[in-house]
Amino acid sequence: MAVSEPAAFSGLPAKVRSIITASNTSDSVPFRARTAYAHRTWARTFSCLPELFIQPESLAEIEKAVSLARQCRRRLVTVGSGHSPSDLTCTSSWMLNLDNFNHVLSVDGATGLCTVQAGIRLYQLSAALDAAGLAMPSLGSIDEQSIAGAISTGTHGSSLHHGLVSESIIELKVTMADGKTRACSAERRPELFRAALLSVGALGVIAEVTLRAVPAFSLSWSQTIDADSRLFSTWHGELWKQAEFVRVWWFPYMRRAVVWKADRVPKEDIEAGRVRHHQPGTSFLDTRLGYIVYHNLLAMARWFPRITRWIEWFVFGLNYGFRNGDRTRVSGVQPSYKAFLLNCLYSQFVNEWAIPLHKGPEALQRLGAWLNRLQPGDPGYVDHRIPFSAEGLWVHSPVEVRVSDTTVKSSAAEGNRPYLDITPDDGPALYLNATMYRPYYRDPSNRATERYYQAFEWLMRDLGGRPHWAKTFTVTPDEFDTWYGEEWRQFCRVRDEADPEGMFVGPWHRRYLLGGETRSLPLEEIGFVRERAEGGGFCVLGRQNPAATV
Repeated sequence: MAVSEPAAFSGLPAKVRSIITASNTSDSVPFRARTAYAHRTWARTFSCLPELFIQPESLAEIEKAVSLARQCRRRLVTVGSGHSPSDLTCTSSWMLNLDNFNHVLSVDGATGLCTVQAGIRLYQLSAALDAAGLAMPSLGSIDEQSIAGAISTGTHGSSLHHGLVSESIIELKVTMADGKTRACSAERRPELFRAALLSVGALGVIAEVTLRAVPAFSLSWSQTIDADSRLFSTWHGELWKQAEFVRVWWFPYMRRAVVWKADRVPKEDIEAGRVRHHQPGTSFLDTRLGYIVYHNLLAMARWFPRITRWIEWFVFGLNYGFRNGDRTRVSGVQPSYKAFLLNCLYSQFVNEWAIPLHKGPEALQRLGAWLNRLQPGDPGYVDHRIPFSAEGLWVHSPVEVRVSDTTVKSSAAEGNRPYLDITPDDGPALYLNATMYRPYYRDPSNRATERYYQAFEWLMRDLGGRPHWAKTFTVTPDEFDTWYGEEWRQFCRVRDEADPEGMFVGPWHRRYLLGGETRSLPLEEIGFVRERAEGGGFCVLGRQNPAATV
């Protein structure tokens, strides 16, 4: 984006335009901004029209943008890929995007220390680390997010040996509401550090990230298919311990599971040629034909929901095979940052919660009994106790099942466990991810997503769960206060001190962090109105607090 000319701000209120023009005249720091920008989440579940879209290219430009927002009495939202399906990143005020603030500032192959600008996407970071013989110790299933976004929402992989992606972070620089940038770590401003490690954008702008990478490694991985009864029988034994990385996709209508496992390949085996990198065979869904077939079948099911179960069985067989226990043709030996990745396929709603790992079989068996409407005497029947009807409801597969363990490296003792970490305090977490696709950006029929998630969230609460911050959920601040206790209250104290006027607060934060009982903050954006957008999703309209006058 070129440096903005005064004409670029012609649509802004006169006082706002005057403040920006005066600032550009008084200093040489560019203000790269434009109007008439439409923001959409990756899944197009939400869209919005920010008053101003800003893309800084230096730390000085970030600080100027924050200072101007304060002077103009505007809320500021930082956005990356918009991969969250919620309205977390939506605003009608000012939007800050760091895609052009994405350079590697330093990398030390000997110590593994790497400092990057916070707008760098994970795939760019992985490429830079790989060139230095390094890698992230664990990643999630997607690499499109910025490192700042991955940190701020609690991104995780799937391994009992690793916790959140943020466990690798040793220092952050955060530009605060006063326009000044402060460094924080476990030793320096530790309260700010723990809050910023999972801030959901409510503290300030993460500008720089220093992390500790590990020597680059490759993963040898494979998949097996089996009845879910086999999954449950091995749950407390070998299932999650059979490899360093394990993840599961559970298909409730077929009562089957796909288990993916991966272990490191010794570097010397790769270098000696005893083990060679090879790409996995292309699965049905990763082909153009598979993409089109499944997409159109899902679209058809919007009109004929009862065929959903048949669609899931048919596509499962084409993609994974129909026999249990067989190792599929999908296996590979790849650099770690490639092996972790998955194809997200289509626009989707995602509702993900973390529960204690040992409650996994109960969670899946109860959910399966409810979805399949099982009665006493039916195979697999359990008393699900979910107080909602599943009649006429058909959902998409699979439920993604992953693990992590924040306690494994004593993150709390090292001072880098976020206040808002959703994983249990005393053991491994199981993440259950309920996905509903939106074929051609259209919502499933008959309000299926709403009905499914109402029951899913009831079950997760019943099992002591907490929701993933980046996903779709309905929880009150009082519930969070009860679940997190003093850690929750400490986060809120740090947030209030860092941003007393609410420059980084919007309706999403009011719903989930602040609650409706406290007074609105001077710069808080309030009153989101959700309007159905043409073709599906919501267009979000907000307004600045009337008290925020220039």
